[in-house]
Amino acid sequence: MKNLGGLLLSYLIVSAAVAEEIPTITIYNSDRIPLVMSQIIGANGTAVTHVLRNDLDLSGWFAFLGKEKASYTVSGTISGGSLLGRLTDVSGRCILSKNYRNNFRMMAHLFADDVVQILTGKKGVASKRVAFVSARTGKKEIYLCDYDGGTPEQVTHDRNLSVRPTLSPGGNRLAYTGYLSGYADIYLVNLLSGARYRLVRFPGTNSGAAFSPDSNRIACTVSRDGRPEIYVVDMLEKKVSRITHTWHGVASSPTWSADGHEIVYVGDETGGPQLYRVRVNGRNDEMAEHVRTGFGYCTEPNWSPDGRKIAFNVWSCGSLTVAIKDLVAGDTRLLARGENPTWGADSRHLIFTDGNSLILLDSQTGRTTYVLRGYEKISEPYWGR
Repeated sequence: MKNLGGLLLSYLIVSAAVAEEIPTITIYNSDRIPLVMSQIIGANGTAVTHVLRNDLDLSGWFAFLGKEKASYTVSGTISGGSLLGRLTDVSGRCILSKNYRNNFRMMAHLFADDVVQILTGKKGVASKRVAFVSARTGKKEIYLCDYDGGTPEQVTHDRNLSVRPTLSPGGNRLAYTGYLSGYADIYLVNLLSGARYRLVRFPGTNSGAAFSPDSNRIACTVSRDGRPEIYVVDMLEKKVSRITHTWHGVASSPTWSADGHEIVYVGDETGGPQLYRVRVNGRNDEMAEHVRTGFGYCTEPNWSPDGRKIAFNVWSCGSLTVAIKDLVAGDTRLLARGENPTWGADSRHLIFTDGNSLILLDSQTGRTTYVLRGYEKISEPYWGR
């Protein structure tokens, strides 16, 4: 969680938000699409089958039943380093037949995402990686892993402070806040080539980058004018625009709307951190809109890809809790104890941390799954889209 300078104390004194119990949600097999999962044939077939079945199970859309009760069959063959994945219906009609070439885990993830897309019309999340911060080397560095915790790898080796990672749509670039110069600057890493350069380096603080949906702009917190405000850096046109004009306090943690026209951020002008919504191309004198959640302490917003919900942290019952604000219905609900929620591409699943683990949460059912453990002091996950 980003340090907003004494805001927790302000919350404890000022906030009158009423703590809520986290609800238990139940989903039944009858709500799911019945599948039968056949063993994948060929080298690494058992491993691919395990990953694929786990992906389809975690998606929340399917129930694994016997062949006589299933509506669809998932099968495949590995040959020559590629996976031929097949999806057939109960009559044997082929719905999907596609070749995948990658490492065995990613082939399974990509196949699972296609099954989800075809049978539900929703985006899959299995092939999207997660960036996060860990201090397992003694210094905070940036890491990547699969959404299920597989194939973790260290990205930065700065031996300094590396925080606030974010991934571009498509997952080929990573931006983070680093202190190699002695000050907070934003670095951009090409994950395909490994090339890195300092993207935002104004005098003062440059932190908390967030890619726009078209990947061409980055929103971030910059203090070059004295007060930390939200700025947008256009990487194509080499332009910088100041978005917020706060009277006092700090503006931080920007997150983009699905259409790229708005940003939600955290501001503390009222004493405790709250969520605010502002147009990217609005007038300089245009006031930001307060996003009312019913809580006096709100941080770490993350706007869902479908544009309908914002996940964020609240302080409830003495701890940080993951909450969702439904922008259509207007209600706010609490989901689980934890920090730094980040949406998956399906706008259904979230990944967050309890400080020592990455946890996958199904926001429809309430199901939580620990996907990565053993990495000390995990924080600030960002799930690619």
